[in-house]
Amino acid sequence: MFQGLEHTAIASPDPEKLASWYVENLGFVVNHRYAGNVFVKAANGTMLEIIPSEGERAAQKMRDPGIRHLAIWVDDFDAAHQKLRQLGVRFLTEPVNNEGNRLVFFADGDGNFVHLVHRVKPL
Repeated sequence: MFQGLEHTAIASPDPEKLASWYVENLGFVVNHRYAGNVFVKAANGTMLEIIPSEGERAAQKMRDPGIRHLAIWVDDFDAAHQKLRQLGVRFLTEPVNNEGNRLVFFADGDGNFVHLVHRVKPL
């Protein structure tokens, strides 16, 4: 019956601009638009729906209640990290090796928390 997450929504003051950030920096593609909303799809089929936001963004910390980050799986951590660095992406942490798994946190075009992750063994 329940198949899994189809998409996750992010509210943005400029959905088109944030969608372009995901396309230009992470290789997503825009696959649907309607009423100011933009869907972007990753190579593995996962999607983000970027919707128009209302009001001001509250300050956020890594462990505030609620959804805290999007994890982007990569098959070559060093190449992906280097590409984002070359693109001028703002990193929030240095890369970490945790039990053979590699990860690093960064901010998307609106400041949402995202991280690259490469796992030795898939979960």
